[in-house]
Amino acid sequence: MSTDIDALLAQASQLANGLTDFGDPSFREGLEVFLESADTEGQLTDIGIAAAEGMAVGNLVNRLNVVEWHRTHPDLASTQVDSPIFLIGLPRTGTTALSHLLSVDPGNRSLLGWEINESVPPPTTDSYRTDPRFVAAMDAPDMLSMINPEFKAIHHDPPNMPLECATVLGQHFSSLHLSTTFNLPSYMDWVRANDHTQAYEWHKAVLQVLQSECPGQWQLKSPVHLIDPFALAAVYPDARFVLTHRDPVNVIASACNLVRVLAGTFTDADWTAYIRETWPEIIGTLLDNQNAFRDSQIAAGRADAFVDIAYSDLVTDPLSTIAALYEQLGETFSPAAEQAMRAHSAEHKKDRFGSHSYSLEEWGLDRDELTERVQPYLTRYADFLE
Repeated sequence: MSTDIDALLAQASQLANGLTDFGDPSFREGLEVFLESADTEGQLTDIGIAAAEGMAVGNLVNRLNVVEWHRTHPDLASTQVDSPIFLIGLPRTGTTALSHLLSVDPGNRSLLGWEINESVPPPTTDSYRTDPRFVAAMDAPDMLSMINPEFKAIHHDPPNMPLECATVLGQHFSSLHLSTTFNLPSYMDWVRANDHTQAYEWHKAVLQVLQSECPGQWQLKSPVHLIDPFALAAVYPDARFVLTHRDPVNVIASACNLVRVLAGTFTDADWTAYIRETWPEIIGTLLDNQNAFRDSQIAAGRADAFVDIAYSDLVTDPLSTIAALYEQLGETFSPAAEQAMRAHSAEHKKDRFGSHSYSLEEWGLDRDELTERVQPYLTRYADFLE
């Protein structure tokens, strides 16, 4: 695949009607590592090469348009993103289901895929669900499901439901999801070591555009926030955080299988050994970061910025669980929100696209070893893991 960054920038500029200002140039480092890792390590198929290059160009085009919108609307830079709610539980702990439920509350503001990828002009409240970009997204074929139907049973984000913040962070090329979609060892190492503050500054710039004509209480989610939650809090100092809890040993097996299936869309190579060696430690690191971050926020007098939810409660009684969540957040759980969530729950049943089967044994993982690795988390949140 092409690793000529200047050629990609020129292509994006052409697609963005000649715009040339990509904003903070720090994005280039991540882009360079991403492209080099994809080229030399990714073992991508032709479909994988096209997907990686297409993702890079699409991210660059949106950068150009967002930067230009800020230039022509300079007041946006001073607007606040007030008290956003971030769902920062581990992957495979119900964050997607929770985010989807919260998104149907008329008072909430979520990130949909079409507006992440085409943020300009910003959507308006009155035409949000009739915007041609929304309509096009709803009408477009689900290419990932067509190419890899197995993945839909594991994770599915329909166009009218929220997408992860990881996609926005990916526009700064500083996001764990890029090394989940493709197996990229060097890029993974870079993401884990990087300071993500500038990526979150980009994230905020996008939200400032999107909320300008369509405001609301932001509810945002992605497990990748646990890579650098300190950077997130530096950019959003009044943010609130929801932690979903599930036995992390089971999460590790599920996450390994998710990566195998998703990345398998774009490579024919056998990455089993890499996934087995890498992802248990990634999950452990996310938990370490979560614990350290919460301790730092408690020390700063922000203990009440966190709400804990047991995955089992979310599965067995989602409406009562969400009612309690709203109470702890100090938000109003309106009758309209409850009605919308009941309708959503009735329509979107668990395993409606098939069940996701996985086990530690198929990955050659030892439960006792994994338990020892995540013991601090297990001890701290024992009440939510029963």
